[in-house]
Amino acid sequence: MRKLLLLFLLFVSLETQAQKSNPFGLLIINDMAAYKESVQADMNKELVEIKKLIPNIKLDIRYAGRNNFAKQAVYKQARAFARLPVAEALRKVQNDLNKLGFGLKIFDGYRPYSVTVKFFDIASDKSFVANPKDGSRHNRGCAIDLTLINLRTGKELEMPTPYDSFAPEAASDFNDLPPAVIQNRELLRSTMEKNGFRVLKNEWWHFDFNGWKSFEIMDIPFEDL
Repeated sequence: MRKLLLLFLLFVSLETQAQKSNPFGLLIINDMAAYKESVQADMNKELVEIKKLIPNIKLDIRYAGRNNFAKQAVYKQARAFARLPVAEALRKVQNDLNKLGFGLKIFDGYRPYSVTVKFFDIASDKSFVANPKDGSRHNRGCAIDLTLINLRTGKELEMPTPYDSFAPEAASDFNDLPPAVIQNRELLRSTMEKNGFRVLKNEWWHFDFNGWKSFEIMDIPFEDL
C-alpha cells in the first residue's frame, strides 16, 4: 500500500513538473529529490554505473569528447549508466561473450533529456536522433550503444560501420557486407536479444531494453549521480 502511495505521489509531482519543464508535456525527472523518490518506490529505477557492476567492461564514451557526430563534448564525465535491470542484463551478456573470448565496449548508455534536445538541433539527418517530443530510450536509462572487442587484444571486432555513422550500412539488416562482418554483428545481436534487448533498425550498435516503457524520462547530469 505504501509503495502504491509513493508511486501515485511521484506521478502527480512529475505531471505538474512536466507542464513547467518542456513544451511537450512529457513526464521528466530533472532533480535528485524526484529521482530518489522514484528509486525509493521501485529499486529497479536506480541508475547503476555500469563499470562498477561489470568491472571488466570497456568504455569509450564518445560524447564526453569530440569524436562523435556532433563534433563536441556534451558530457562533462566519461561515465555510463543504466537502470538496474538493464545493467544486470548487460552483465549476463558480458558473461556469455567472455566464454567465447569476447567482451563489450560501451559507447553510451543513459543520456540526459537535455542532450537529446541538443542532438536533434544539431543532426543533419533527424532519422538518426530521437525527437524531443517523445524523448528517447537513452533518456529512460534503457538503451545502450555498444560493440564487441577481442578479450585477448582489446581491439574492436570489425563491424559494418564506425559508431555514429549515418551510412546505409549502419542498418541492422544491411547484408551487402563481408561474411565475417555479418558474423560479428549477428553475434552481438543474438547475444543481446537472448538477454532481453532489441536492436534499433537503423543502428547496429543501439539496443533497447525490452522493459523500457516502465521507466520515466530523466534529465539529471552524470556529475549528480
